[in-house]
Amino acid sequence: MPTAAPVLRRLVLPALISLACMGTLAAQPATAPAAAKSENSYRMPAAELQAIVDAPRPPQLILGPQRDVAAMMQVPPLPSIQLVAQPELKLAGVRINARSYAQSRFSFGSDFWLKDVATGKDIRIDGLPQPLSLASAVWSPDQRHVALNQQDPVTGANELWLVDVQARKARRLAGGLNTVMDPPRWMPDSKRLLVNLRPAGQGEPPAGDTDPTGPNVQETAGTGTVRQLRTYQDMLRSEQDARVLDHYLTVQPAIVSLDGSVTRIGEPAKYVDLAPSPDGRHLLAQTIDRPYSYIVPLFYFPRRIEVIGLDGRVEHTVARLPLFEGLPNGNDAVPTGVRDIEWRSDAPAALVWAEAQDGGDPAKQVDVRDIVYQQAAPFDGKPAVLAKLSTRFAGATWGRGDVALIDEYWWKNRQEKQWLVAPDAPSTAPRLVHEGSSEDRYADPGRAVASRTGSYLPRLQFTGDGSAFFRIGAGASPEGDRPFVDRVNLADFATTRVFRSEAPNYTAPVAVLDDTGNRLLVTQESPANPPNYFVRDAKGPLRALTAFKHPTPQLKDIRKEQIRYKRADGVELTGTLYLPPGFKPGKDRPLPLLMWAYPAEFKSAAAASQVTDSPYRFNAVSYWGPLPFLARGFAVLDDPSMPIVGEGDREPNDTYLEQLTSSAQAAVDEVVRRGVADRNRVAVGGHSYGAFMTANLLAHTRLFKAGIARSGAYNRTLTPFGFQAEERNYWDARDTYMTMSPFNYVKDIKDALLMIHGEDDNNSGTFPIQSERMFAAIKGTGGTARLVMLPREAHGYRARESIMTMLAESDDWLTKYVKNATAASKSAPGK
Repeated sequence: MPTAAPVLRRLVLPALISLACMGTLAAQPATAPAAAKSENSYRMPAAELQAIVDAPRPPQLILGPQRDVAAMMQVPPLPSIQLVAQPELKLAGVRINARSYAQSRFSFGSDFWLKDVATGKDIRIDGLPQPLSLASAVWSPDQRHVALNQQDPVTGANELWLVDVQARKARRLAGGLNTVMDPPRWMPDSKRLLVNLRPAGQGEPPAGDTDPTGPNVQETAGTGTVRQLRTYQDMLRSEQDARVLDHYLTVQPAIVSLDGSVTRIGEPAKYVDLAPSPDGRHLLAQTIDRPYSYIVPLFYFPRRIEVIGLDGRVEHTVARLPLFEGLPNGNDAVPTGVRDIEWRSDAPAALVWAEAQDGGDPAKQVDVRDIVYQQAAPFDGKPAVLAKLSTRFAGATWGRGDVALIDEYWWKNRQEKQWLVAPDAPSTAPRLVHEGSSEDRYADPGRAVASRTGSYLPRLQFTGDGSAFFRIGAGASPEGDRPFVDRVNLADFATTRVFRSEAPNYTAPVAVLDDTGNRLLVTQESPANPPNYFVRDAKGPLRALTAFKHPTPQLKDIRKEQIRYKRADGVELTGTLYLPPGFKPGKDRPLPLLMWAYPAEFKSAAAASQVTDSPYRFNAVSYWGPLPFLARGFAVLDDPSMPIVGEGDREPNDTYLEQLTSSAQAAVDEVVRRGVADRNRVAVGGHSYGAFMTANLLAHTRLFKAGIARSGAYNRTLTPFGFQAEERNYWDARDTYMTMSPFNYVKDIKDALLMIHGEDDNNSGTFPIQSERMFAAIKGTGGTARLVMLPREAHGYRARESIMTMLAESDDWLTKYVKNATAASKSAPGK
């Protein structure tokens, strides 16, 4: 349930699956206890649920820059609680593994090899470190090498390894890395890597629990200026914390050559970002300064942005940014000064950034909100204006001197625009490429395709003659998502559809492999077949690159249907209905049903009514969602629409309860009408904002026999400066905050509520105290509830023992209060 101001982007298909997105998986297998020993022991669920947790996971594919070789990373099993419980620092919004001087993580690659895209042949690598524990794998720009960051969170080893693609061998290049803020990066020449090392002679970190030298004092000047102060987690609490943070942020930048030689760059400093220019002659350096803050994360600390040479000398100071303790009200608010700075990927050394022209305050009425500037080496001239935007800068895709795509976005009305500009001729008038609503999935043009072919940084991928570029999109439509590839003409932006997914499969483009768009790397799946990688050539059939097997064959015969129905106000809703193997609607007795959802805000009923997902996607049963309970005899309605619509000047949350309960009523009525669900045996559940939804539905309806609420927030006065998509603070919308808080209605919760929460939740709106106080309130008013607090777990649970316990608790709750429930009369929503 994020509380930071959201910046919605188009729903698009990921181009690549990166190692960083491997979820909660880790390299070391876990050993769970054979059985629960007491009320406070970890538990094991039924065997059919255990099998889902322990199902094999496919490796991930990382395509090389030339797009003819891929790296394959094996996804390991869940980590044990012993690994998850390793020492962890929580400082200024950053979680740090104190032993390895790295960002705290529990996901490491346990196997690594290469795959030839032309033949599908696997290429094994000799000399990899053992046991393998990879935090990252990055291709060199020339595709001759892969840099591996080998980390052992237990011993503290943090090393740089190199894979020679032609020789098929790996070797160690350097140790003593500090990857708290930056992983190893390739230099543009593919012959060197930029790394951060622990400074020589740095010594041990400052002692943790020292005797206090005085109170920790904060003060506000009483200027009357309204600032949003989000409820961030893991903030600094004392000067001692600040000194520990200094220790772990202080790094020695260095260049490591392929022969293992190390050249240090300047003196150690608190670098939070260090990026080489495309010509390899400069580094864009960002360091943090004092004073620090106890109420905002490191991102808002004072910062120096400089260009330095490879000798460490400052060549140009771009900006010195002050401490930002809060922003103006609204999700379109931004800090003042230099923002989103980066190198142009298609120029030798040119910086580009945005600056707000309205003081970062969306309430101010101005014609130009943001200006995008650029400045090229030697950085001694006045920055040139690249674009003047009426809303907020939302990113750029660089192509060449006459082609770059600039995106802008405004949260308040969900409007987005894309412009084509000529960065080498900034006086050339921008041309509008696309304009529309970010909520309108049917009209989403997709994302521009960028590749690293022949480039250190991604650049726009053009056709062979340079007259067009490509887009990949989700292809949302009334019949479901149908991913596509378009070729976009630069002269008039007319599009030619190169590819579109067709029934009965779901085929998703991953990369464009040639300059015509006819040869694609895709994944293909169907309800019974898991996603696998294929090469698609317009002149022939798909050619398989992988053959991943069904991970849960015991559930291969589950049935899935994308259903459509309407709520009382006419808004059309969508959900995905799953039925256990062998169940026949209309013939068999209706089943107990679990509904799992997550509300979403919209500015138009038309957008809220659009179909989501696809009926042709694989029936993947993950331990994280509701589908495991198909194995326990439940029907499942997954992701039923829960739109909260506020058209025009109306705020969606002012009618949150009415719309939420109406959507839930419509969903229950539909599954009962279909003969799938027993009206008296329906449960509802969700994670984060879905947990908040669950508590509200139990407080304001009798539609459900039980609820499962994981890592939720229930008292909105504890998130007074906004939550989810709510822009207003508590004092400006007191009635809305109070009405939306299920904590205020615990006496009306008549059905059973199971709450599960990680004790170390790091989400900025779901403090563990939310669940603790909600449970105490239900207990004190005579309700039925159970609270399970998972040790050492964050907002998403990571340890195998925790996941098994989560499923065991949920299964017991559903069996007792839903599956075994007797018929009972129920009233309509609102009681």
